[in-house]
Amino acid sequence: MKCPYCGFGQDRVVDSRESKEADAIRRRRECERCNRRFTTYERIDEIPYMVVKKAGRRERFDRQKVLRGLLRACEKRPVPSKKLEAIVDATESFLVDAPERERSTREIGELIMSHLKGIDTVAYIRFASVYRDFKDVREFKEELEGLLEGHKNRDQGTKGPRDQKHREPE
Repeated sequence: MKCPYCGFGQDRVVDSRESKEADAIRRRRECERCNRRFTTYERIDEIPYMVVKKAGRRERFDRQKVLRGLLRACEKRPVPSKKLEAIVDATESFLVDAPERERSTREIGELIMSHLKGIDTVAYIRFASVYRDFKDVREFKEELEGLLEGHKNRDQGTKGPRDQKHREPE
């Protein structure tokens, strides 16, 4: 905690107790440079993280809802639950890093799909079909063809534009 008198960043807590309303912790601190005392309060962060839906409606971020969607996409697939938990953690971190405490479902969905794509392509297609709301078989086919093209390039050793920047000199 930065001292309000001298700006030094080191202090020690002299006393801690709950506030009268029991909604915060009051701490008496003493600066280790100027030895002056000051009071700080710790409160629970009550502003929820929000997800902005396609129609513009906002709802609270629900970690379990994301995990349920991933579990559904990965049903009967060899995807370890630790990897799903890591995707949910990354999604939550992405939301926490948002300056406005909110992200659109488009941003969240794209992040999740980028993680799934590298783990299990079948789970990726399942998730994408729900997330992108494919209207017909043609849209589904286009997504599959994009995936197959990516695998074909990778399997043939073809370098994409991103890989060419980092290629070793011959």
